[in-house]
Amino acid sequence: MRHFLDIDRLAPEEVRAILDEAHARKRARQGWPKGKVDADAPLSGYVLAAIFEKNSTRTRVSFDAAMRQLGGQTLVMDAATSQLGRGESIADTARVLSRMVDVIALRANSHNSLLELAHYATVPVVNGLTDFSHPCQILADLMTLEEAGITLKGAKIAWAGDGNNVLTSFIHAAAKLGFHVAAACPAGFRPSEEVLAAGRAAGAVVEVFDNPAEAISGADCVVTDTWVSMGDTNVGERMQALGPYQVNEALMAQAKPEAIFLHCLPAHRGEEVTSAVMDGPQSRIFDEAENRIHAQKAVLTWCLAQGASQ
Repeated sequence: MRHFLDIDRLAPEEVRAILDEAHARKRARQGWPKGKVDADAPLSGYVLAAIFEKNSTRTRVSFDAAMRQLGGQTLVMDAATSQLGRGESIADTARVLSRMVDVIALRANSHNSLLELAHYATVPVVNGLTDFSHPCQILADLMTLEEAGITLKGAKIAWAGDGNNVLTSFIHAAAKLGFHVAAACPAGFRPSEEVLAAGRAAGAVVEVFDNPAEAISGADCVVTDTWVSMGDTNVGERMQALGPYQVNEALMAQAKPEAIFLHCLPAHRGEEVTSAVMDGPQSRIFDEAENRIHAQKAVLTWCLAQGASQ
């Protein structure tokens, strides 16, 4: 069973194969209508159930578009309008869906829900985002870095802001692909010691700084994310602590001149990042957003052992 739960569960060669598949599928359909099926239609006859416990734009649309381009079909489910919203257990939901669909994607409030779903499902389960990690996003980010001509091995990826689930997945990927993560996070908003220790034990080079300029100095890529995520209640505390970590033109100037800027979106312009950076020449945020489709196509074909690299 090939679940795609976290990047740290994959071998380096598996991560590399998924990225290569994503690049190849994107190149193969340049100029095509968005709804045209890939020439090989590898998932023809397959059905994806995509379950959303949280609001979503990019994850929801990219999974649906990915499955359609692969020749398959998608059932999009909101937890609130399914029996999950009325108290049916995740275990029972996993057992039922496994008899009705071929693969399940979950955007969950709790990482434990994802792990429980994968434990009871008899079809592959894909992590569409949890409070712990966001591995599909990081694959899209790594694609975008390579498209910008950045060699991952030895690259410096700088993070400014909240040490959240996206940063966790960057740390997981750093151990697999050999890039350096330099994270600037205020006290109280850093990655957990468990995440840092596990990443370093697996071979990741990860540094955590108080000063964002120090973290971003000489970086190949600068990344940030929203300061307040769905479910966060300490809004005032977050805004005050994270204010000095805004990515603006002065901070971007600390990176390499050819460095790129990434943000998983949605962004709060004027908070974690300025419009000048988001809309500036170094920004690759909309390439990054599009790459969610191609990255997820590669994940789905890997899970179902139907990709060209299988």
